[in-house]
Amino acid sequence: MTSPDFNRALPQRPLHVAVLGATGAVGQELLALLAERQFPVGRLTLLASPRSAGQTLPWNGQTLTIEPVSAEAFTGVDVVLASAGGSVSKQWAPVAAAAGAVVIDNSSAFRLDADVPLVVPEVNPQDAFRHNGVIANPNCTTILMTLALAPLASRRPLRRVIVSTYQSASGAGARAMEELRDLSRTVLDGGSPESSVLPYSLAFNLFLHNSPLQDNAYCEEELKMLHETRKIMGLPDLRVSATCVRVPVLRAHSEAINIEFEEPFPVEEARDLLAQAPGVELIEDFASNRFPMPTDVTGRDPVAVGRIRQDLSEPNALELWLCGDQIRKGAALNAIQIAELLLNPSAARAAAAACSSAGAA
Repeated sequence: MTSPDFNRALPQRPLHVAVLGATGAVGQELLALLAERQFPVGRLTLLASPRSAGQTLPWNGQTLTIEPVSAEAFTGVDVVLASAGGSVSKQWAPVAAAAGAVVIDNSSAFRLDADVPLVVPEVNPQDAFRHNGVIANPNCTTILMTLALAPLASRRPLRRVIVSTYQSASGAGARAMEELRDLSRTVLDGGSPESSVLPYSLAFNLFLHNSPLQDNAYCEEELKMLHETRKIMGLPDLRVSATCVRVPVLRAHSEAINIEFEEPFPVEEARDLLAQAPGVELIEDFASNRFPMPTDVTGRDPVAVGRIRQDLSEPNALELWLCGDQIRKGAALNAIQIAELLLNPSAARAAAAACSSAGAA
């Protein structure tokens, strides 16, 4: 990929922002974060499918009408925050980019495209400025994991990562969250839960991730963690093996990660690095057996990390546990942070330099 071009920043003025997929769970979070983080919105356009057109949504003291997505809707738009699925992004992201907008896309449509940067701002901020009109937002589980991996990899080279994920209903959308609520009531009332959104009932249950199985017996979600982690961290040969599981939690994912390095990594050194890492919060109390839980991060920005320990089976490996809000840092917040990077190229240069100097330490 080309070197970063910091001239590919967003204009320093109030921006015309479009949210594509405004009615979904991530779209709703995007709207909340635009207001909460005081993003410089001069005009906000809400776009969705024709069936949602004409509906209204409140935003920052205004009532906005949802428009159907069309080529004309992108005229004059500076940045598009897209969260409407891969097929919609494939159709409309090139149209929006051709109209002059920068598209930050939350789907998997462009993540592995060699010409499209895949960005976690705390990990590879400089890559955002390699865009040609489209920037990909990584998969939620990958975002959370790379926040923990990057500070450690800056100190000692990675050899292998084995991860098991415990993924909330929110990863399947707002309807899956509502189904989990409804079917949990059904079970508590003595009924038999029947799922129509997910392939099986998630109420008081768990099952291996429902993304399509591939010929190698890994599911699509597990392979996303492999390929996206390699791309974000610039480690094309990193060995990654993932097992992804759906669990009956509403909106926060958890991950158990085993990280093997090229040499031993003292636990206290790793703990200190993670405690200071941007976007990471350390929650660790071994005396009370208190470590990150989904309830610690729901509705919050940081990824909580804890139970950092030496792998007893491998002297070069550490184990850790993390939790992060899937809708927030796993999707909407990361997209907003990418847009904020493009507003402040000098800060992005400094962050990229900090990442480089940490790697040289």
